[in-house]
Amino acid sequence: MPRIKMIIEYDGSNYHGFQRQDNAHTIQAEIEKQLRELSGEVVTICGAGRTDARVHARGQVIAFNTNASIPPERWALALNSFLPEDIRVLSSSAAEPNFHPQFNSISKRYAYYLYRQKSGTAFYRRYALCNSDQLDISAIDQACKSIIGRHNFQAFCASGGSSKTHERTVFNCAIREYGSILRLDVEANGFLYNMVRIIMGTLLEVGRRRIPADEIPDILKSRDRTRSGPTAPPQGLYLMGVEYPDEKL
Repeated sequence: MPRIKMIIEYDGSNYHGFQRQDNAHTIQAEIEKQLRELSGEVVTICGAGRTDARVHARGQVIAFNTNASIPPERWALALNSFLPEDIRVLSSSAAEPNFHPQFNSISKRYAYYLYRQKSGTAFYRRYALCNSDQLDISAIDQACKSIIGRHNFQAFCASGGSSKTHERTVFNCAIREYGSILRLDVEANGFLYNMVRIIMGTLLEVGRRRIPADEIPDILKSRDRTRSGPTAPPQGLYLMGVEYPDEKL
């Protein structure tokens, strides 16, 4: 049976996350519903990441099997005519029969946005954490450097996750300013439950001088969730892209 791979983006504001749930409106359920309307098939999709409620995506990857006669590259245009405007297919292509968006990936990239002005929050409230606190950006930058590398990230993991190990390799962790926007970029070979949001919450505490930047290595070694910062709200988080061994998405 042919397998299709899609890169999608979505505004997660009105959804209870990516993964299908009973009695909840999710990205997966909406896409599967519209695939059924388009093809007449009952289709189950799998994704590269299970984003939480109100989390967004610019480069989520999904895959599914189908017997429909639609050419692989035409699925994007066809499905977009059925999907709501807050979910868009950016591209579609044929995939290997055993391709899995999550298990075949070698890294994922997330971004977290902080909007720092007092005015304009009515517009940014769904797409960034709106906070105008004075922050020590140089301290945040120093703390970011301590996140990079292979560590046990148990101190940056919320309870309720299903991961068997807390060790992950972070390839990049950097903070950048774009006018009134502060953006955190994190790339790793995998992420624990709420890991990026806890990293962001901890970095904000560093920026407020409540956690010393040079304490991050000790927090990592402690594996103690109570020593890291709060979990940042979901609306500032974006799944930006997924990398596979033979390509970058």
